[in-house]
Amino acid sequence: SHHGIDPAELDDWLYCWTPKGIKLAEMKDGTLQKGRLETLIRDKIKSRGFGLVALDPFIKVHALGENDNGAMDYVCELLTKIAIDLNVAVDIPQHTKKGLQTAGDADAGRGASATRDAGRLFYTLTRMTEDEAKMFGIPAEQRALYVRLDSSKVNIAPPSSEATWFKLVGVTLGNQTSDYPAGDEVQTVERWHPPKTWEGVSADQLNAALTNIAEGLPNGQRYSGASAAKGERAAWSLIQRHSPDRTEPQCREIIRTWIKNGVLIEEEYDDPIERKPRKGLSVCNAKRPT
Repeated sequence: SHHGIDPAELDDWLYCWTPKGIKLAEMKDGTLQKGRLETLIRDKIKSRGFGLVALDPFIKVHALGENDNGAMDYVCELLTKIAIDLNVAVDIPQHTKKGLQTAGDADAGRGASATRDAGRLFYTLTRMTEDEAKMFGIPAEQRALYVRLDSSKVNIAPPSSEATWFKLVGVTLGNQTSDYPAGDEVQTVERWHPPKTWEGVSADQLNAALTNIAEGLPNGQRYSGASAAKGERAAWSLIQRHSPDRTEPQCREIIRTWIKNGVLIEEEYDDPIERKPRKGLSVCNAKRPT
């Protein structure tokens, strides 16, 4: 109901099955063997004409050691043969390893690498990092609600601002009673789009910041675009002065982009306060935003 889908629309499109006590593969007398679940899965696909079968979680499907490459290769071969024989796609969601997770890490899945190697497509779901939360202005207590989806079959994950993001949302089931007034709540996801660094910032705001940078500080010092720049010499603070809804990481990104594109020029000058050569910023007026 949260997504506006009538339950009737799911008829003949979604089927949930929770078999208990039967496995796709198991070890018998020291030999890897197909379990009864393999036959039952085939029967379900044939009788209902499924196009996609999701086995969630993968570890519950079999009775073998998840860290055994040979065993996992055997399980994946069974699933591959089902997919080929019955022209169906098979999805096997996995838990991730303990510790820090990296978006798009092909080795994030728990267990043997044979499972990863058998997959045609692999994706990771990764919780938003502290740095990403700061970039997007997400309060620390809400960070756990945001997850990003990345392909782990590519060499480099996209920047966080370009990744596919989802937000976890609680949905009440409406099953409150006098004995159970709180009722139950389940989670679903919504697509979430990160705020764009430049979106909503006018040319007037950007030019006002550039004018401040060009003027320099009242004491004759120039502003700095260095990543370590802090205090009154930090150029990013001028972006935030004129665009207060931008976070510090977003403002720093604008400064970095201007330096890369030649809008801002880093050059050496004689610092009148420090009395030594230092790097400071000047503005190329020909490249100002219009």
